[in-house]
Amino acid sequence: MRVVLAEDSVLLREGLVWMLGSGGMEVVAAVADAEGLLRAVEEHEPDLVVTDVRMPPSHTDEGLRAALVLRRSHRGLPIVVLSQYVEERYATRLLSTETSGIGYLLKDRVADVAEFLDALRRVAGGGTALDPEVVAQLLIRRYSDPLDLLTPREHEVLALIAEGRSNTGIATALTVSEGAVGKHINNIFTKLGLTGADDKDHRRVLAVLRFLKI
Repeated sequence: MRVVLAEDSVLLREGLVWMLGSGGMEVVAAVADAEGLLRAVEEHEPDLVVTDVRMPPSHTDEGLRAALVLRRSHRGLPIVVLSQYVEERYATRLLSTETSGIGYLLKDRVADVAEFLDALRRVAGGGTALDPEVVAQLLIRRYSDPLDLLTPREHEVLALIAEGRSNTGIATALTVSEGAVGKHINNIFTKLGLTGADDKDHRRVLAVLRFLKI
């Protein structure tokens, strides 16, 4: 897997380069600002982009804005955004642009190498990887009518789907059978009016978008 990395902190950037390399990924470019990120993607056409939200010169949302540009100019390009905090406005803007190949993770999670690398591979494969804190923050502000129909357990299942968990991962997290998870997911689809969609993976994405109210 070929990766373009954008992070202005030299120590973190070098640490990420080493970490990704140890996970069998090739960092084809490691840059320190948004302009460098855009140039590197054009030059290398990577399989995945990993970028910080806040980069020079203003250290506000340069990385996020670059990610949005790339999602428009390179349809389907998988992107993982790293942030020090839950930037709700930025997360909403990113997640509203596309329904696959997106990750929004807090930098604290990078400490768990195996989990972080798994999230990158999931996004590169077209899935999603949302930090649980991001999911929680977005849920607090966007909780509304259709979701009121869900039971507490169904809310837990949908939150784990939003984090990018598979049915097996959800079953493990909740200590239930995969069959029970499947029943909960079918109930969620029904209550959210998603029974008409043919593609089950597509329905999962639509359910997550309803969950986040995007």
